[in-house]
Amino acid sequence: MDYIVKPIVRKAWRRRLGKEYYIIKRKVRDLMSDIRWARQTTTPPQPLYPVKEHRSMILRPLRNVDMYLQENKRTNLKLAIAHLHSMVIRPGETLSVWHNVGRPTARKGYLEGLNLHQGGICKGVGGGLCQLGNLLFWIFAHSPLTIVERYRHSFDVFPDINRKIPFGAGATLSYNYIDLRVKNETQDTFYLELWMDLEYLYGRLQVDRPVNYTYRVEERGHRVVSQPWGGYTRHNQIYQICRYDDGTEVERLLVENHAIMMYNPILTQPQSV
Repeated sequence: MDYIVKPIVRKAWRRRLGKEYYIIKRKVRDLMSDIRWARQTTTPPQPLYPVKEHRSMILRPLRNVDMYLQENKRTNLKLAIAHLHSMVIRPGETLSVWHNVGRPTARKGYLEGLNLHQGGICKGVGGGLCQLGNLLFWIFAHSPLTIVERYRHSFDVFPDINRKIPFGAGATLSYNYIDLRVKNETQDTFYLELWMDLEYLYGRLQVDRPVNYTYRVEERGHRVVSQPWGGYTRHNQIYQICRYDDGTEVERLLVENHAIMMYNPILTQPQSV
């Protein structure tokens, strides 16, 4: 699907009402569901064996973005990961970011941070938590956990600069109906840790028995498409490849990305003097 319909810009009042409608709808659906939720623990399973560890830089200078929003993001991340650190995901349980973090509000200490909306940059309380979604998605993509809910930004706002992971290998978050959820459909128990220092956000996933596999993630089918309405869109697929100790490999499509580009993808060669 390379064709994307030009987005409709709705009025502010409609966006606010729509957001609250979907928040209430998600709360009701979760209350009526039979989901078994993962929980925090003070006594991690022992012993533990590594599955995946990753880190991402907290402060990223972005064009036309005030650095105070990045500094505030540090506070927002610290508050959010306190509700997700030391999570135990037992067989049959589901981990949800928003089920554990709750609504990020000023009363809880969340600050104004960077948000993306309709392809533009805006400010909002609790902004910047998408970095947490991106880190968690990358970790879970290197594990046997099943990603049962994940969303991607509809717009590609920033050009690739020193990108270390494939385009679209992340997850956007917006309380509470744009969530990241994983389910443990294995017989093993997993343990998630999250922490920060002045430079990086860290995450580590471990399991309660030795593993006989490794995971890697590949981007396939990357392309930029000129749309009939005048814009450009970007598309790709993210595959997970599991390699077992006996050399057997099993792959599956994790996500497919389609995003409207908010910058010109055609770069001209510099003229020689």
